[in-house]
Amino acid sequence: MPAFEIKTRTLEGQRTEIFDHFRKKYVVLTPEEWVRQHMLHFMVSDFSYPRNLLGVEVALKRGQLNERADIIAYDSSMEPMLIVECKATSVELNQKVFEQAARYNLSLGVSYLGITNGLRLMAARVEHDSGRVLMLKSFPMYKEIIS
Repeated sequence: MPAFEIKTRTLEGQRTEIFDHFRKKYVVLTPEEWVRQHMLHFMVSDFSYPRNLLGVEVALKRGQLNERADIIAYDSSMEPMLIVECKATSVELNQKVFEQAARYNLSLGVSYLGITNGLRLMAARVEHDSGRVLMLKSFPMYKEIIS
């Protein structure tokens, strides 16, 4: 993933925080947050996702469960189109990670899912009519998900 301008701070020698340009605030710099921040900037710089149409750590309610989707891309009408689940680089991308993104999709009904650990990036298209999930050869450009 491409480099971007990183702004960090350390609070009283305890924890390091990174400035999230999307949420416009400092957040704790965890291994997963490092991947999330890089993925957000990658989506804007290389895949033409509009910065203002990306939601970060979006709260979802599924039954009694309160969950958070790492990244949601919206169309210009603020309809969700894509969910991206981010994991630390030490986490293997597998069926379990993909199923996590798919569970979030039960609330949203998007047509595209993505998962990344910063080292690998995988994406799929969901065909809601047939219930099929088709793996994509590459991560979709923004213009692809809104067409």
